[in-house]
Amino acid sequence: MTTRLQSSLQPIVSEEPGAASASATHNRWLQLGLGLVCMMAISSPQYVWTLLTKPLAAKLGIALPELQVTFSLLIILQTFFSPFQGKLIDRFGPRMLISIGTVMSGLSWVLASQVHSAPMLYLTYGLVGGLGTGIVYVGVVGLMVRWFPTNRGFAAGAVAAGYGMGAIVTTFPISTSLQARGIDATLWMFGIAFAVVGLLASQGLRVPPAHDAAAPCNSGASASAPTGRHFRPSQTLKTPLFWLMFAMMTMMSTSGLMVTSQMATFAADFGVTKVLVFGMAALPLALTIDRFTNGLTRPLFGWVSDRMGRENTMFFAFALEGVAMALWLLTRDNAVLFVLLSGVVFFGWGEIFSLFPSTLTDTFGTRHATENYGWLYISQGIGSIFGGPLAALMHQYAGSWVPVFSTAITLDIVTALLAIAVLKPMRRRFLAAQQGV
Repeated sequence: MTTRLQSSLQPIVSEEPGAASASATHNRWLQLGLGLVCMMAISSPQYVWTLLTKPLAAKLGIALPELQVTFSLLIILQTFFSPFQGKLIDRFGPRMLISIGTVMSGLSWVLASQVHSAPMLYLTYGLVGGLGTGIVYVGVVGLMVRWFPTNRGFAAGAVAAGYGMGAIVTTFPISTSLQARGIDATLWMFGIAFAVVGLLASQGLRVPPAHDAAAPCNSGASASAPTGRHFRPSQTLKTPLFWLMFAMMTMMSTSGLMVTSQMATFAADFGVTKVLVFGMAALPLALTIDRFTNGLTRPLFGWVSDRMGRENTMFFAFALEGVAMALWLLTRDNAVLFVLLSGVVFFGWGEIFSLFPSTLTDTFGTRHATENYGWLYISQGIGSIFGGPLAALMHQYAGSWVPVFSTAITLDIVTALLAIAVLKPMRRRFLAAQQGV
């Protein structure tokens, strides 16, 4: 299909550039829409997990730290295998691999509805779900930064918003279903729905024509200009610049996952779970607002970074999360502020999934973008180790959420300073050297 598309465009490019541009634009937006739906179909395993912890713990008779191993496995397997998954996607094409990934993600819930032990939950929800969501996530993001070379931040953010906001559609229905039908029926029913929707959307995904993928990046900032080289992963991994980005994304992933994986538990400890806010239960309302802001921030800050520079945007967004999280802790007894500030916290965190992939592709080129991002995305898995079980253990031994929040706030502020004081000048020197300046 891709070959026929490329060959059909060749005479148009030489004779009617305007028509070719219009056709490419139409294809880009179609691909963006399909990628968005695929991401929404795989979002609930991570972002609705907090609603499932208590009924799963009760069903299996296990403690929270043991249960949270499932969440960590989900993220670790989603991320640690992403370089290999990226290589497969580059070799066999996005449609086949992303189709398989969406089905695996939905199937993980169907299988998890039948388990009666923690190891089986790890195998189904963690292993099958993690591998499936990883294929889809890395594949879709890697595809979009190639389809939108002049607006990589926005495109990566838009599809990442599908992952962050997809659960906004399912949070209340899943919460209601858990009360009405129980954990097993809920997992089975929604798992089938996720698999069907993702499979249908993935059938239309295609790689872009070579001339579109290689178009120059119009980032609006000199430090975001493309290098003109396409670094293979073996070359990318040898640069200190990559490892700085890796460390920064690890720190931001850790701080954010400390919140997303523990929110229902610390909300109960703060005494706000049974309180009504604006006529609705506080926790489901907060989770719904969080999904919205966590999704909105990705294309918004991606779009801002296309014009204002990646590192400048990172500094503002990361610092915003740190300040909001400090205020959240200080006002934890106020249910209204708990709900509102949770949205601000997520607004300051979700943009890492647009800023880091676009910065990486700006720096190391488009040809190996999917596999390069697969390596960077491992940082999300490392963050899940600290954001999941270790955060729960920290709370268990300290008897307070203050150390957990303090750690997350410190990570946010340090990463914000690294973006503006270290990453920005280092990346400018790297790009200048590649361009022979």
